Amino acid sequence: MNINDFTQAFSQGDALVGTLAASGFNFNQLAHTLGDACFGFLGINFAWGLYCVILSWRRTKQLKFRTHQDQEEFLNELLPKLKSGAFDEATEMCEAKSLRALPRLILTVIANRRIGYDGLREQVGELIQRDLMGPLEQKMGWVATTIKSGPLLGLFGTVLSMIAAFGRIGTGEKVAPHMIAHDISIALICTALGLATAIPFSYLLASLNIRSKELLEGVGTGMTHVLTCFRPPKNKGASNAR
Repeated sequence: MNINDFTQAFSQGDALVGTLAASGFNFNQLAHTLGDACFGFLGINFAWGLYCVILSWRRTKQLKFRTHQDQEEFLNELLPKLKSGAFDEATEMCEAKSLRALPRLILTVIANRRIGYDGLREQVGELIQRDLMGPLEQKMGWVATTIKSGPLLGLFGTVLSMIAAFGRIGTGEKVAPHMIAHDISIALICTALGLATAIPFSYLLASLNIRSKELLEGVGTGMTHVLTCFRPPKNKGASNAR
């Protein structure tokens, strides 16, 4: 594209602007309307982020044991049953706490115990990533998007409101100072609301990351103890030969 093409493109753009202005289209009014609409966009962004935070918080609270001691007590009672082959009793015990992530995985392990130790390890890893951490990471990804979108939406509203304010001055007519102050105040409020969304949600996202890591560590530690019950015994003859 050469300089003549650029000149022709700008000429067409000026012609389009002139046509819209002649038809009564008001760019300043459009900027003012979109600037006001940014309050709605900011509200929707905040509400969606809060919704994802609540869902993630409730899910982590539901899936993990209240304390590490509760999980240890559960495992101390369960592991002897698994080692002795009392799978029916172990299943009943896990079903009583089926809302937690660890008992759910143990039920899957008991039901598929015939596939062997290596197969169980692979299956448990897939279930943890797909069914446990997948939905949590999806919701927390939306929270991160809310944090990024808040300041951008605020900046968008600021720019539009400033365009509307300078558009009033550019008409050449006498404009009351309070009208200019109104547009500028909307611009500053949009910026403040965008930051007011990003700052608290950053702390909430950090808290959710900590809770999800605690959940993953607790499940990983518990499943390590459980899977040892299904590990095949070592060859005693080979060990004696060594």
